[in-house]
Amino acid sequence: MCGIVGLYLKKQDLAGEIGELFASMLVCMTGRGPDSAGFALYGNEPAAGHIKVTLRHDGGDYDWQTLAHSLGEFFACEAKVQINANYAVIAVRADEEALAQALADKDPGLTIMSIGRRIEIFKEIGSPESIVDRFGIRGMRGTHIIGHTRMATESAVTTDGSHPFSTGMDLCLVHNGSLSNHNRLRTNLERAGIEIRTENDSEVAAGYLMWRMQQGDTLQEALEAALEDLDGFYTFAIGTADGFAVLRDPIACKPAVLAETDDYVAMASEFQALADLPGIDEADVWEPKPAQVYTWGAAN
Repeated sequence: MCGIVGLYLKKQDLAGEIGELFASMLVCMTGRGPDSAGFALYGNEPAAGHIKVTLRHDGGDYDWQTLAHSLGEFFACEAKVQINANYAVIAVRADEEALAQALADKDPGLTIMSIGRRIEIFKEIGSPESIVDRFGIRGMRGTHIIGHTRMATESAVTTDGSHPFSTGMDLCLVHNGSLSNHNRLRTNLERAGIEIRTENDSEVAAGYLMWRMQQGDTLQEALEAALEDLDGFYTFAIGTADGFAVLRDPIACKPAVLAETDDYVAMASEFQALADLPGIDEADVWEPKPAQVYTWGAAN
């Protein structure tokens, strides 16, 4: 099953409401994925020259302030930290590779969820409603956000196995479906230097897109190539620093609906998740066509 949702703001008037709007969308997908849920929020850029890392720790009461201070000393800058439940977002003046390497020698209980200028990823085991409450989604601000509710039919219910997945700077993917050639792709991607940490085929799809974009593809081009290289059935929602995209496989057996107004683009596995959005009565609502890439913002 699983459910995916996304909301991309064309105008910034709703930036302060994106969390409230998205929370309702995510909870509406509970029937499609009650085991775990997660989301990737874009916004809240740090100072020029800085990037931010979203980190998770298994234990409670982790000393995030000490970690941020040590990173600040290492990179000779002031590190900013925001703590949210067992997660923290830390901003430092560094590049992606150096930041990941600096964290590799820290507490083994730390997990990097995302690195980028704008992305923050939060996900956990539990109902979508519990995830909304745990991380305070309703009070968040941002420009766009994608999320996922999971029904783990083929693997264990774990935080690592839940969505979203990020495999590079500001790139994120959520997926409803199944890939049949993910094991071969995983091997090829790892040989090319793309890190795949879980057995989830959705992370392989995210890694594939990252690899294509490292070769110079735009997201549009990477998704067009995915239609040739990814076998299986899938609906993807993808976020980048400044863009949003949706793709269904050539058979398109997984449900999806898009709604667009002058203010936003919204996507969900079922229309009920869009029904309470402002202006939905006047929105252009349609089912995305099979094997057609839809992009907004700087994703093309």
